[in-house]
Amino acid sequence: MTAPVFVVDAVPGAGNFLLDGPEGRHAVSVKRLREGEELVLVDGRGRWAACEVVAAEGKDQLTVRVAEVHEDPGEEPRITVVQALPKGDRGELAVETMTETGVDAIVPWAASRCITQWKGDRGLKALAKWRSTAREAGKQSRRTRFPEVADPMTTKQVAALLAEADFAAVLHEDRDHPSGALATADLPAKGSVVLVVGPEGGVSPEELAAFGAAGAKPYRLGRSVLRTSTAGTAATALVLGRTGRWS
Repeated sequence: MTAPVFVVDAVPGAGNFLLDGPEGRHAVSVKRLREGEELVLVDGRGRWAACEVVAAEGKDQLTVRVAEVHEDPGEEPRITVVQALPKGDRGELAVETMTETGVDAIVPWAASRCITQWKGDRGLKALAKWRSTAREAGKQSRRTRFPEVADPMTTKQVAALLAEADFAAVLHEDRDHPSGALATADLPAKGSVVLVVGPEGGVSPEELAAFGAAGAKPYRLGRSVLRTSTAGTAATALVLGRTGRWS
């Protein structure tokens, strides 16, 4: 699927459809799509339609003909990254690259050593930015299913999430940790994989203990230490390759 992607609330059935609003403006004024060109409509939940442009009107209206409607099932194993809150805009960078790579869900986590804390209106705005970033990155990478960005979780809530996973791991910066490397871990072919990415200051001993009690072991990625904003992307790529989702 190489045609440009546009997001709609609900993918229409066969026939003509008017794409307007911000997506219509982007198609007409930015992409400059014209009669006969192809595009794809997606709802971000797996449903998508291949379309052909019938006519462009004004600056923000595009009439398209829906040719085929498809529904892509969720892939397995489902990969969730619990992302400790990074400083500045590095959180949005993490969300963007994880989305482009193929993560299925992202959970913001207020770890004890996080410098950034989401509180009040500031927290709501930050969460909205993460969700908007996931949506835009999903469009750019031609995904039909965008990752879910959950409400922020506490350590206790993250532990409960880990306890339900088929495989749970805490990415650890110690390259000599006895649990070994994620590259050699026994990963499931189906079910759920949950990966925890700690803050720049690392996961605290108390948090490691809570996650360990929930069944999550510490694993290293490699011999170098990745930043919190890149570790989730690297780990997601590793799991995608090892479980066959990138085959």
